[in-house]
Amino acid sequence: MNFWDQRFAEPGYKYGTEPNAFLREQATRFAPHSQILVPGDGEGRNGVWLAQQGHSVTSVDSSAVGLQKARELAVSRRVEIATQCVDLVDWAPVAGTLDAVVLIYAHLPGAIRQSAHRRLAQGLRVGGWLLLEAFHPHQLVHASGGPKDVDMLYTPEQLDADFEGLLDCALSWHGETQLDEGPGHQGLAHVTRWLGKRVG
Repeated sequence: MNFWDQRFAEPGYKYGTEPNAFLREQATRFAPHSQILVPGDGEGRNGVWLAQQGHSVTSVDSSAVGLQKARELAVSRRVEIATQCVDLVDWAPVAGTLDAVVLIYAHLPGAIRQSAHRRLAQGLRVGGWLLLEAFHPHQLVHASGGPKDVDMLYTPEQLDADFEGLLDCALSWHGETQLDEGPGHQGLAHVTRWLGKRVG
C-alpha cells in the first residue's frame, strides 16, 4: 500500500468534501458541459463538485483507495465521474481533448514537474483552461499542510516557465490565505495560484 493509499484509508475525508476555494471562484470560466481532467484528485472533492456543475469529469490519482472514496462521494451527490489510477510521472491525456485541467495540491518533485505539467497542458483544446493551486516554498513556516520538501513546492515563476509557449497566463500569484479543507489543510497557508489558457 502506497503512502496515499494509507492516508486515504483513514476514516473520513482527509481534505474534506467541499471544493477548493480558488476553483470555486474561477470555475465560471469553464464553458457549460466541459470535459475536465482533475489530476491528483485524491478522494474526489474537486472532481465531484465539478460534476455537480454539469461538467464531464475524469479524476486521476495514484491512489486506488482515494479514487474509491471519490466514486462513493459522487454516488452520494448523485453525479457520475470517471476515474483512472495513474502515475503522473509518465502518464498523459490524449492531446487536444480537454476543455480544462484542474490541479489542486498535486505536488510533483522538481525532476518531473515540468514534463508532467507540459503533458497535461497538451491535453487541452485551444482555448481550454488550466487552473492550479499549490503550496509555495514559504509554506514551510506554516503547519497547515503540504510537503515539507522545498523541491515539491511551487513558485509562480516556475509555473510560468513550465507552461511557456503552451498557455497564455491569465493569473500568476502567491500569498497567504486561510485554508479550511478537512483535517489535512487547516489554517494560515502560503499558496501559489496559476491560471492559463491554451494557445494555438
